[in-house]
Amino acid sequence: MSQTATVLHYIHDPLCGWCYGAAPLVAAARGVLPVQAHGGGMMAGRNRRKVDAELRNYVMPHDRRIAQMTGQVFGEPYFNGLLTDSTAVFDSAPPIAAVLAVQALRGEDAGLDMLAAIQRAHYQDGRRISDESTLSALAGVLGVDAAAFAQAMRKIEAEELARHIEASRALLNYVGGRGFPTFVLQRGDALEVLDAGMWLGRPEEWAQFLRQESGGASSGSASSLPQCDLDGGHCH
Repeated sequence: MSQTATVLHYIHDPLCGWCYGAAPLVAAARGVLPVQAHGGGMMAGRNRRKVDAELRNYVMPHDRRIAQMTGQVFGEPYFNGLLTDSTAVFDSAPPIAAVLAVQALRGEDAGLDMLAAIQRAHYQDGRRISDESTLSALAGVLGVDAAAFAQAMRKIEAEELARHIEASRALLNYVGGRGFPTFVLQRGDALEVLDAGMWLGRPEEWAQFLRQESGGASSGSASSLPQCDLDGGHCH
């Protein structure tokens, strides 16, 4: 990255409901400046969860609040399908690897397209985004060859995924972020956490704010954006 570059860093998790709520802000930001996604592994490793009544009863009130605040659609196949399927597992690692695989094959923008497709598949269509078959199908819709995707997934899972998640969390810690999503504006070497909370449900105004911020001085505001914590145990 050049010393004069202005970039929006998006620290997220594919299974974070507030990240889905902020998806229109990501889409709007992409029309203003480069966006780099950093997957945090909220429900990866020891934090992966089988779907059960406890998980369902925890996430549903948050999801309804997210829908109310942001206008994002949570589909019936998600609420009354996936969240009632006790054979399903929520694991952040495969969808993060899939985003990185598409990014490696097609570039940063395609990786962001993949992330958006994964979020819609999960929250609208109730699909199992931790299953490689689902991820391969989503990549295929974006025009990614299935064999190339599978090869890239294997390479990333073996060599890059753990390092990527560690680096994402290190960035979050460095900027003083507390959870997902966190938006960080980089101007040259300067990093600033942006308060995206006030822009939820207002992507056009957020885009205008970013145009001003990316060309001007720091607003100096701390984040009040509702978030999920690092290990998926609490959303606030």
